[in-house]
Amino acid sequence: MQIQCDLIEECRRGSRRAQFRLYELYSKAMFNTAYRITGNREEAEDMLQEAFTDCFTKIGSYRSESTFGAWLKTIVINRCISRLRRREAELVLTDDFSRHETPEEQPEEVTLPDPSVIARAVERLPDGYRVVFSLYLLEGYDHAEIAQILEISESTSKTQYSRAKEKLKKILSEMKGYG
Repeated sequence: MQIQCDLIEECRRGSRRAQFRLYELYSKAMFNTAYRITGNREEAEDMLQEAFTDCFTKIGSYRSESTFGAWLKTIVINRCISRLRRREAELVLTDDFSRHETPEEQPEEVTLPDPSVIARAVERLPDGYRVVFSLYLLEGYDHAEIAQILEISESTSKTQYSRAKEKLKKILSEMKGYG
């Protein structure tokens, strides 16, 4: 932890070596986050570079109220969401899904496919589904946080997540007969 604090202080003083070291420590995890949200390797790489540029530009505003990794992840997620909005992706987000509320989930006995198959299937989700699915299941945000990040209602987030799971099941069954 002290090493991180020292690196952050060095970055604030403009040390390229410290910036590179922080990049080495966090780039893989942040790339994975960007990739899960964008669904595109090249775009995720662009978002990663832009997020680190923002990070080093704004490092003076970092306060240790949260971990550096959480602060950086917020930058990455916001960059990715901004990119999705800029490219005017069809996020399939609407405000009122209350009539489509799903009942409480019941655990099912499921044989999961290989993780690489799941990753390819997640890439095929529509942007809106993939973003909510990734933020909720893979990044650990709750629906209230997702609603705030995406500027949607909490029920919309829940519905998008539910629909993403259904779509993912369909994609997996089409890919290899999983279901």
